Amino acid sequence: MRDVREVFAPDSARAAVLYGPGDLRVEDRPLRPLGPDDVLVTVDAVGVCGSDMHYFTSGRNGRNELRRPTVLGHEASGVISAKGPAVAMDVGTRVAVEPAVGCGSCPTCRSGRYNLCPVGTCLGSPPTDGTFAEHIVTTARAVHPLPDAIPLEVGSLVEPLAVAVWAVRRAGVEFGDRVLVTGAGPIGILVAQVARAAGASEVVVTDVNDARLAQALKLGASSVVNTAEQELELTGADRLLECSAHPAALRQGLAALRPAGRAIVVGQAPPSVDGLPLAHLQRWEIELSTAFRSAHAFPTAIALVAEGRVDLAGVLTGRFPLDRAADALRAPGNDPAHLKVVVRPGDSTA
Repeated sequence: MRDVREVFAPDSARAAVLYGPGDLRVEDRPLRPLGPDDVLVTVDAVGVCGSDMHYFTSGRNGRNELRRPTVLGHEASGVISAKGPAVAMDVGTRVAVEPAVGCGSCPTCRSGRYNLCPVGTCLGSPPTDGTFAEHIVTTARAVHPLPDAIPLEVGSLVEPLAVAVWAVRRAGVEFGDRVLVTGAGPIGILVAQVARAAGASEVVVTDVNDARLAQALKLGASSVVNTAEQELELTGADRLLECSAHPAALRQGLAALRPAGRAIVVGQAPPSVDGLPLAHLQRWEIELSTAFRSAHAFPTAIALVAEGRVDLAGVLTGRFPLDRAADALRAPGNDPAHLKVVVRPGDSTA
């Protein structure tokens, strides 16, 4: 006899499917059947990421490109509405969805670095369908229960917060550190908040957008600098977290580090960076490394929000229904004051 929890699982869901640059269509999309370790999540909210915007405008993000129609979106929250028989979590559990958990069995995954899985997929990264949909099916190990203190809409932003947590861990931020964050987009502002939560005594944020810098200051930055209008005079920083993806910001940030400082590239890096000051890095033994997605960071991210140590709601600046997902993808580009906008698949009035 079939488990009754599987009987009412739908076999399709309305979703926003990208067919090509600027060509986003809301249509029914098949859902794969629930496996024993799977959950069906009724999606409440999905954050719009810079990678979604890149796919929408150009059909590619970094080295990956759109090869067939794909549902975008990977920052999601929702409610478990059906589950396979091996899943311990209850139907009705509110969850944040981790979009990339690796295959779980290769040496990289088994070492704990599943964010680097050579054969893993990521929701919303073509050709893998994502979360701009009314329902998704995913493995139970990819969902994390949300405490009642976190509204579901805000829970959709746990994924970018987990990216920030991982970046700050990679940077090794410690109590009393002076931290420079270049780029006051959503990730940069979240990185700044996590750095303060990790014990940084000073967090300086740079950007060229005054509205975003004002929000960074409101959400915990010690000071901000508009580098289009004034020189960055900071010296002796312990840590640099580069979140802007602009090579000039990386070079400027490296020059602000103390001897034996550490820099982590967080923003989507260009294929190569000319003029990287290797001799300077070698002379002062400055460490330059990178961060990619996150691993084992969701529980910490959820705890930071639940405890009030990070303000996720402060970066949420707009919401759109699924039928206006294309408008959501255009919104941050049309209005640079936007930080995070979300798509609400079940809300026709968002």
